[in-house]
Amino acid sequence: MEKGSKLSKVFLYQNLGFLAVIALGFLDEVTRLSALVFGEQALAWEFRRSTLGMLLVLGVWFLVSMSTHRILERIRYLENFMRVCAWCHRVDHRDKWISMEEFLRQGFDTPTTHGICPKCLAEQKAAIARAKEQRAATTRSADQV
Repeated sequence: MEKGSKLSKVFLYQNLGFLAVIALGFLDEVTRLSALVFGEQALAWEFRRSTLGMLLVLGVWFLVSMSTHRILERIRYLENFMRVCAWCHRVDHRDKWISMEEFLRQGFDTPTTHGICPKCLAEQKAAIARAKEQRAATTRSADQV
């Protein structure tokens, strides 16, 4: 993850939170803090119980950390998509909507030219043929009158 990005800060705060929970749990076991706060009788340190609790917190930390990592990677992937207007095909580049040609020139220093793909060429030829047929049909009907 990039240093200083908002997504890496989320990951950092999450990990700091889990470390704080583990540190407080350990501090509670060592100092018997709960007995002092709640006025209970301080019992001997139960190593197995506290170790089991720490392992449980570590397991949850691992699961949450992996899920967060996957989610943040998905967000990063989706944020890298280039936004293109569905109607005019302008591109959102650095919070400005510019034409595709301008985007290619600015972003990649690539000059552009225009052409026609085979599918569009076939469609245009068919449209021209239909227009010629209509013109011929209207000319014939005008001649008959």
